[in-house]
Amino acid sequence: MEPFKIHILGCGSALPTLKHFASSQIVEIREKLFMVDCGEGTQIQLRKSKMRFTKIGCVFISHLHGDHCFGLIGLISTFGMLGRTAPLHVYAPKELEKILNMGMDLFCRGLEFEVVFHAIDTTSKTVIYEDKSLTVETIPLEHRIPCCGFLFKEKPTRRHILRDMIDFYQIPISQIDNIKNGSNWTTADGEVIENSRLTSDPDPVRSYAYCSDTRYIPSLYKLIEGVNLLYHESTYDSSCLERAKLYYHSTSQQAAAVAKNGHVGKLLLGHFSARYDDEESIVKEAREIFPESYLSNEGMVVDVK
Repeated sequence: MEPFKIHILGCGSALPTLKHFASSQIVEIREKLFMVDCGEGTQIQLRKSKMRFTKIGCVFISHLHGDHCFGLIGLISTFGMLGRTAPLHVYAPKELEKILNMGMDLFCRGLEFEVVFHAIDTTSKTVIYEDKSLTVETIPLEHRIPCCGFLFKEKPTRRHILRDMIDFYQIPISQIDNIKNGSNWTTADGEVIENSRLTSDPDPVRSYAYCSDTRYIPSLYKLIEGVNLLYHESTYDSSCLERAKLYYHSTSQQAAAVAKNGHVGKLLLGHFSARYDDEESIVKEAREIFPESYLSNEGMVVDVK
C-alpha cells in the first residue's frame, strides 16, 4: 500500500513550554505532503523530522489562534530563501488573508513563488481540496472563534492485476486498464474469464480526521464515522471539566466518547495544557472509554491503517 502517515510536529496548547511545541502536523499520503496548522517552532520540528519540507504543497489552518498559525509567515519566508518556485496553497478562515498579505508585504518581498489563498467556511462540511487520489473536507467545530477540522480521505483505487493470470491467458497490455476497471476477458475460443480470476481486491480506503480546538460536540462522531485514525484535542483531564467548558476545549474522556461513538480505529490525543507535567491522567481516562487511545508526542509518526 502507498504511504499514509501522520507526522506530529507539535501537540501542545497555547502556552509555550519546554516539553511541547505548538500545534502542527504533516500528513504524508502517496508521496504528497500536506501541513495541518503551523504554530511557532514548526520549522525547527520540520528540520528534526528530516522530511523534504519544500515538498509541502498545501497548508491547512484550522483557526486563527496564534498557536495554530504564528509559524506560517516564517515558513513562507524560508521557502523564499530556499528558492521555491512551486505555488503554495493556504486554506484558512477568510480573516487570515488580510493578515497574511500584510506579513508577506513586510517580510517576504520578492518571492519567486505564488501563495494562493483559499478562504474556507468553518461552519459547513465541504470538500476544499481534491486530486486524483484523495479529498480533504472541512469538519465544523465549536471554539471561541471560527474553527474547523479536516478530514483526509483516500479515493478508491482500482483492482490489482494478477500477473500470472494475465500471462497465462496472454492478455495484451492494451487491455490491462479495462481489466483493472472490472472488465472480464474473452479468449479467442470464446471462453469468458471472470474479472475475479484476473485481479485481486483493491487496497482498502483509508481516512484521517484532525479535530482541532473544540468543545465537546455530542454529534461530532457522525462526521468522522469509521475513520482509521482520529486526532482530537484533549486539552484537559476530567478534573478540569469546567475549565474546558469555559474555554471551549475538550477533556480526554470527551474525545474518547467521540472516538467510541464514531467507531474509529485509533484515537490520538493532543493539544495538551501546559499545566500537566505529564499526560498520564489524560490518556488513562481516555482508555477507560476507548482503549485504543494514545498520546501524541513530537517526532511521532503514525501509520494510517
